[in-house]
Amino acid sequence: MSEFIGTKLTMNLGERSYDIIIKSGSLENLYQFARLDRRVAVVTDSGVPAQYAQMVADQCKDARIITVPQGEASKSFKILENVLRQMLDFGMGRGDLVVAVGGGVVGDLAGFAAATYMRGIDFINCPTTTLSMIDSSIGGKTAVDLGDTKNIVGAFWQPKLVIVDPDTLSTLPRRHYINGLAEAVKASLLADPELFAIFEKGDIDAQIGEIICRSLRFKKGIVEQDETEHGMRKALNFGHTIGHGIEAVKGIKGRRTVGLFHGECVALGMLPMIESKALQKRVRAVYRRLGLPVRTTYNKEKVLAEMLHDKKAQGGQITVIKVPGLGCWRAETIPVEGLRPLLGMED
Repeated sequence: MSEFIGTKLTMNLGERSYDIIIKSGSLENLYQFARLDRRVAVVTDSGVPAQYAQMVADQCKDARIITVPQGEASKSFKILENVLRQMLDFGMGRGDLVVAVGGGVVGDLAGFAAATYMRGIDFINCPTTTLSMIDSSIGGKTAVDLGDTKNIVGAFWQPKLVIVDPDTLSTLPRRHYINGLAEAVKASLLADPELFAIFEKGDIDAQIGEIICRSLRFKKGIVEQDETEHGMRKALNFGHTIGHGIEAVKGIKGRRTVGLFHGECVALGMLPMIESKALQKRVRAVYRRLGLPVRTTYNKEKVLAEMLHDKKAQGGQITVIKVPGLGCWRAETIPVEGLRPLLGMED
């Protein structure tokens, strides 16, 4: 673990670049990596231990902590407006900074607030969940939801810095911790058989630093080649077409407190897209080992209807990502009706 905890990766995007620091204790040492001598809005949610946002605020010259309610429902225009109003009341200007401290919802919301406030101000992402550390914290995708349609209003807005402090995972409930690993399993299936081997035979907790680092290296490589998702970056949607459909119908969101988390839905969404039966069997075994679901019951017509709303579905066609074997993938554009057999529905 130690060789990976203490890693610095650099995202190179043409003339722009930013560092991704993977280091224990890095959150309380943010001042070593970032300019905090300005107004700083620290955005967090009610589910994140309050000491993490306070830890950041204490290092700043002038900080305001903005706390939104926990959950996907906070990715709304109402909450976005509330965050922006607090930034305005705080007197923030073009040279000031937004720091996200929390999971994917906080990162998406705070990033979009930073992207739109005064047409864009600096943004630093400090993910505190496995899901956000492994996936959403890098790449610059920021967004809010519109009704039940996820991430449909947003912007590409790259952070100036990403701080991944694995120490913050110690306060994460086990199910949330495992939920985030689904995105690392995704990375392993698409491009990293050695990472997949860790999930099959390794010590997940002892090797979490390596899992985070390998996942971020994979995503970094893809984003550097295709920042705004015109080609290769579509690979990252593996499992998400069906996964988002399941999440819309069975996900924990809004007032729905029983159901599946995002990573659990993505895990289920990946299985039908794996073309090798032998690999599918190995992936199911990995899910059981981790504690991810291998099956669920849901209303297939409702899930199909949600998938037809997917922003990737255009002109009666949708591009899905299929994995023919471990470490390789291909994009396939199919008629939306072709989603039926993938859901196990009769033609």
